[in-house]
Amino acid sequence: MGALLEKIRRAVREDRFLVSWHAEERGVTGWQLVAGLDDAELVRERPASKPNPSVVVRQLLADGSEVEVIWSWLAKSDRAILVTVYFRD
Repeated sequence: MGALLEKIRRAVREDRFLVSWHAEERGVTGWQLVAGLDDAELVRERPASKPNPSVVVRQLLADGSEVEVIWSWLAKSDRAILVTVYFRD
């Protein structure tokens, strides 16, 4: 498991996260993505991504749909942010 993903998971467990407008407009409720983060599969870590390091994870929604989710790390505020989600179709 990647160190960045674990840092993001810990922040989410401690309720230190934000959900972007872009993620919410995809029609997937944030609680599903938060609830499934511990079981999410790491696709890749992007430590050099700008403006913040990020990870791409694959997870299942409550209805069984598979999605990929981008979470980013906000080092200055020690929080995670759910950037976006997209369906793998």
